[in-house]
Amino acid sequence: MIKCWRLDTATSTLVLVSENDRLPQIIHWGGRLPDGESLIALWRAGMSDVTGGMLDERPQLTVCPMREDVTPAAMGCDVDLRLRLTSVQEDAQRLELRFADGDAEYVLDIAVDPETEVFTLNARLRGVEAGWLTAPAFPVPPSSEHFVTYGGKWIGEFQEKQVAWTTGAYTREVRDGRTSHEAFPGVLIPCGGDEVIAAHLGMSCGHRFVAEQLPDGRRQVQFGPMLGGIAGEVTAGPLYLTRSQEGIDGITKRLHAHFRKHIMVLADPSRPRPVHYNCWEAVYFDHDPKQLCDIATRAAALGAERFVLDDGWFGRRDDDTTSLGDWVIDPRKWPDGLAPFIQHVQAAGMTFGIWFEPEMVNPASDLYRAHPDWVLGGLDQPLGRNQLVLDMSKPEVCDYLFARIDAVLTAYDIDYIKWDHNRVLPFPDHRQASANYALIDRLRAAHPTVEIESCSSGGGRIDWGILQRTSRVWLSDSNDALERMRIQYMAAPWLPPEITGSHVGPRECHTSHRILPMELRAWVAAQRSFGFEMDLAELTPDETKTLTRVTAWWKDNRDWLHHGTLHRIPTRDPEQFAEMIVSADRSRFAVWVGQRGAPVDVLPDRLRLSGLGDANYKVRRISAFDGGWLSRGENALKTTEIQLSGTALMAFGVQTPVLTPASIFVLEGEAV
Repeated sequence: MIKCWRLDTATSTLVLVSENDRLPQIIHWGGRLPDGESLIALWRAGMSDVTGGMLDERPQLTVCPMREDVTPAAMGCDVDLRLRLTSVQEDAQRLELRFADGDAEYVLDIAVDPETEVFTLNARLRGVEAGWLTAPAFPVPPSSEHFVTYGGKWIGEFQEKQVAWTTGAYTREVRDGRTSHEAFPGVLIPCGGDEVIAAHLGMSCGHRFVAEQLPDGRRQVQFGPMLGGIAGEVTAGPLYLTRSQEGIDGITKRLHAHFRKHIMVLADPSRPRPVHYNCWEAVYFDHDPKQLCDIATRAAALGAERFVLDDGWFGRRDDDTTSLGDWVIDPRKWPDGLAPFIQHVQAAGMTFGIWFEPEMVNPASDLYRAHPDWVLGGLDQPLGRNQLVLDMSKPEVCDYLFARIDAVLTAYDIDYIKWDHNRVLPFPDHRQASANYALIDRLRAAHPTVEIESCSSGGGRIDWGILQRTSRVWLSDSNDALERMRIQYMAAPWLPPEITGSHVGPRECHTSHRILPMELRAWVAAQRSFGFEMDLAELTPDETKTLTRVTAWWKDNRDWLHHGTLHRIPTRDPEQFAEMIVSADRSRFAVWVGQRGAPVDVLPDRLRLSGLGDANYKVRRISAFDGGWLSRGENALKTTEIQLSGTALMAFGVQTPVLTPASIFVLEGEAV
C-alpha cells in the first residue's frame, strides 16, 4: 500500500511516499513537477535494482531512519519504534502526518511558504525517553561533490569548511548545550551548476549534524537536538530548508525574505534601526556616572541613538567573579539609582538599554548562597567564566528571573536588553532553551516596547530559534575589523544585515591588539546594524570626522539598506571580501570591497555586480582612499564618478584600484 503527498513552490516540488503506513521517504526534492504528475509512477521510476553484496530488498531511507528499516544509515532516533500512520492533515501549504507505536507518537509537520520558497520541517516525539531525535532527514542528489559547514571559535566564528562526499557518515556533535561558536547549525550543499541547497536548524541547544553517503550511493542529511535522555515531548526542528538555481545569491535572497517575513521581531517595525553605543570596551566593570555621562554626550554628538549600559551595574560586580543572579542596582556605583543617568542619556537624544545575563549565577552571589539547588548539574563541576548555569527547567528559577528583570524594566525607562550567555552547559539539556524562550516571551508580553539583543560571548548562540524572540544578534566579541569583515561575509546567507550587530571598536583592538584605521573600522561596521564601542575620549579630530561622516551616511541610507537584497561578490583574491546591497526597487546600491592581507595578484579582477535593473547608474566612491605609491594608475573611481547601465555593471563590471592590506573601498550607485 503506497501513499503519496507533495508540496510545491514556484520552482520546486517535495514528494513523500509512505509504504505500508510506515514513516515516509522524501523521494523527490528538486525541480517543480507538473500539477498532474503521477506520484505513484514517480515512485516506481525510482525503484532500484539489487545486486551482490546487498540485501534482497533495498532498505528505506525515511525522514527518521529506524532499526526496522534494516538500513546501514545513521539512525534518526535512539529508540527502537515500529511507527505506523494514524492520521493525515494536509492542504496546499502544509502536511501533518501522525504515527504511533503503543504509547509513543511521532508527528511529522512540513510547511512551505510559496513566496519565500522555504520549507519548514518539524518532528515531535512523545511517550518515550530519547537522547537523540533528528529533524526530518532529507536526501541530497548525487550531483553534489561537497558540502559547506561552519567551524570556528570565540572571536573567530563562521569559518567555512568544505567536506567532500565519501561513503560513510560525517558526524559533528555539539554537546555544550547551546548553538556554539564552533559549529553554526547550517549547511550549504552545492549540487552542480548554480544549484545550491541550504538547511538551518533553528534551535538554541546542542545539536548533531550528520551528512552521510550510503554504500548504495544514496545520501542524507540529519540535523537534530542533543536531548540528554530526558522524558517528555521533544521537538526536532524547525529545520529550514530551501534550494536555489541562482547559487548562493539565490539562497541568501530566499533566507533573508523568509527571515524578514516569519522570524524577525521588532518592537516598532516603523522605527529605523538605531545607531548603538555600547560602553563595554570603554569602561568594562568600572562604572563612574560622571565618566559615563561624558561618554554619552560624546556618543550623541557622533550620531548615536541608543546607549547600552553593559555589565557591572548590579550587585557588587567589580569583576566577573561575583554577583550574577543578584539583579539589583549597586548603590556604591549608582547611589542615586539609574534614573539621573537615563535622564542624561535621553536629554542627549538617545534611548537607554541595559545588560543582563539571566541564565547564569556566580557562586559568590546572594542568589547562590540562598539557592545552590537551583544550579544545573553538580556543585562540584568546573566553573566557566567564574559562573554556573541556572536550571531553567525549574519554574521557581524562571519566576525569580522574571520578577527581578521585570522590576528593573518597570522602574526605569529602558527600551533594550543585551541578553548575554557566557558559559556552556555542563551537559545537553534541551529544556534550557525551551525555558529561556518562555521567559523571553513572558518578558516581551509584559514589556512590548523593549527589544532584546542575543549575545553569547558573541557568536555562541546564533540561530533562528533565539532570533524569533530577539531583534539583534551580537555576531562576535571581536571588534577587529579585519576579522569582522570575514565573519560578516561568511554569515551573510543566514543573517540579514539589519539584525546583525557590528560596532566600531577601539583604535587598538582589545582582542587582537591590531591597530587599524578608522576608515576601515567604520565602513566594516556600516555593512550591518551599526554602532560603536570604545572610549570616545581616545578619538583624534580626524577619527571623529571620519566616524561622524560614516555614521551620517549609514543613517541616511539605512532604510533601503535594511529592506534590500544582499549579494556576496566573488573575488579571485582570497584576501579580499566584496559584497553589495541593492535597494528593493533597484534604484540604489552600495558596494564594499575589503582587503584583509596583501593582494595575491598583481592587479585585482573587475568586480561584476549583481541584482541591478536595466537603468543607468551613477557610481562614485564614498570612502576615503590612499593607496600610496602602490596605486599609481588612472583608475576612474579613485578620482571621479562613472555612469554605466546595470547590464554593463553586471556583465563587464568595474575596476577597483590596488588596495593595501587592512583597507576598504566603498562605492555608492544611484539610478539616473
